[in-house]
Amino acid sequence: MMLQKAYRPIDNAPLILFRILLGALIMAESFFSMFTGWVKTNLINPTVSLPHIGFDFLVPLPGIGMYVYYTIMGVFGLGILLGFKYRLSVAGFTLMWTAVFLMQKASYNNHYYLLILVCVIMYFLPANRYASLDVKNNPKLKSLSMPQWCAWIIIVQMTIVYFFATISKFYPDWLDGTFTGILFNRMSDYPIIGFLFKEKWFHLFIAYAGILFDGLIIPALLWKRTRNLALIASLIFHLFNSATLKIGIFPYFALSVVVFFYPPETIRALFFRKKPSLKNVDIPYYSSSKVLMYFFIPFFILQLLLPIRHWFIKGDVLWTEEGHRLSWRMMLRDKRGMTSFRIVDKKTNQELAYPINEKLTQKQLGFVATKPDGMWQMAQHIKKEFAQQGKEVQIFIDSKLAVNGKPYEVFIDPTVDFSEAKWDYFGHNDWIILYDADGKPLSK
Repeated sequence: MMLQKAYRPIDNAPLILFRILLGALIMAESFFSMFTGWVKTNLINPTVSLPHIGFDFLVPLPGIGMYVYYTIMGVFGLGILLGFKYRLSVAGFTLMWTAVFLMQKASYNNHYYLLILVCVIMYFLPANRYASLDVKNNPKLKSLSMPQWCAWIIIVQMTIVYFFATISKFYPDWLDGTFTGILFNRMSDYPIIGFLFKEKWFHLFIAYAGILFDGLIIPALLWKRTRNLALIASLIFHLFNSATLKIGIFPYFALSVVVFFYPPETIRALFFRKKPSLKNVDIPYYSSSKVLMYFFIPFFILQLLLPIRHWFIKGDVLWTEEGHRLSWRMMLRDKRGMTSFRIVDKKTNQELAYPINEKLTQKQLGFVATKPDGMWQMAQHIKKEFAQQGKEVQIFIDSKLAVNGKPYEVFIDPTVDFSEAKWDYFGHNDWIILYDADGKPLSK
């Protein structure tokens, strides 16, 4: 019954409108990243590359190369908006955006990852079959309908995001307002309402409002009786986050997805008044789709597995960071680190200086000071630099971390030589020190 319903023809107005909005947001992301200085700060200024492990071949282009790069991405966004060479535009942007995502891990953001996933989805959806230059150039492409599953795919994607975002908030420092207090106390000078950000009751309100919103927004949008109320709640929630947390296009992207929850005829009547209705058109059910069966089902199974992988890795993910990324664990903790690298010449046994503060940007320093993979990568970079000078070195890391304002604890085993240490991609790295409930280090 469910599969039969999946191939039912519905008005494609929500998908067409979403394509237009997505293209506009991609353009905004691409051009604003240049105009606000994000590209310069995160891609041009750094002299040391810290990409995702295994993607060291992805490095920023020299000179004005990254400005040209982002301009091309913006042009692809325009192509998506206009429905011009649609699949080429989506594929081009997705590949370029993924490369940027992978080449600068110090600026990792779940929202950047979500944009990759949505663009992959959009590549397979017939979003250029109406109100597009592709249809103008080839009228045979024109269609007023799409199979029901095209809307379901986007809804399922957002359900996964919100579900795991909800689950991840059920830990003590969120439930007692500790983290939200740290977050909003920093913004106490915000105009007009900044005085509220110091109040404990406000920290608790934000904590539980976040849980309720993430947990209930999808069901509330799906249910007709609560849909308009959920839309109002979404507007308040996302616009507040946009104004206070400065998280780019994500709030507007999340709002744009709402079009898939309303009846397609409603979206058509509101935004495409000249578009013929399907009410008087007899459209047969769509045939079964190999893309749905053989791509999207495995695609979503993988997304259900990635966020739970940290449960199978030793240690608390809030401490170790192992299994944190690609898991919708968004804005959950404040981490402070005091980390230094001790470099010893293997031949002379003398300590060598390394100007890490001059080599890294402030954001990279924060990444290297608090993230174990950042520490490991920096050690490999240091090893490589000294090897180019003809020196073989040992590298030891002294690192202490504090999570959510708690006391600093030793994070890295200071006896481990990181010139020899390996990175475990899928499990726990034993050089990260773990603690029991009483705060005592666990034996390896």
